[in-house]
Amino acid sequence: MIYMANGNSNNTCTLTVDDLTQAIKNCVDGHGMQETAARSMAEHVLNFFGFSERIIDNILEQEDRDVFYMLEDAGLLTTEREQTTLYDGREWRIHYWLFHRDKILKLKEQTQIMQEKDSSAESVYDDIPDGVWSSRMGADE
Repeated sequence: MIYMANGNSNNTCTLTVDDLTQAIKNCVDGHGMQETAARSMAEHVLNFFGFSERIIDNILEQEDRDVFYMLEDAGLLTTEREQTTLYDGREWRIHYWLFHRDKILKLKEQTQIMQEKDSSAESVYDDIPDGVWSSRMGADE
């Protein structure tokens, strides 16, 4: 599933399940959320949006709304509202949910940088011959 963050063909930016999964993993639940739980949450939320830029709050059940509030607290979602006057003079407010895509993409970049650093640190040990490790083990014993 790909979320089209801007329906305008001149300036489209897509958010993928992977993007949102990484952002959720890094922001929600003290960075301790499992990959499968974060992916499940990302897919669930993206299914509401489809290819839309925003969704109306009224379509959410309370359980779903709680997830949206959690993601809003993490800075991944934001809200906006419109107010209109009905034909009988009453004011009507419509609440919408939108992705905070700049933060999501920034978190994705940070994750990629951290993964690159981790993989470069691992490669330092790959260059050390096996004999060094066995000689060190014998010296300590």
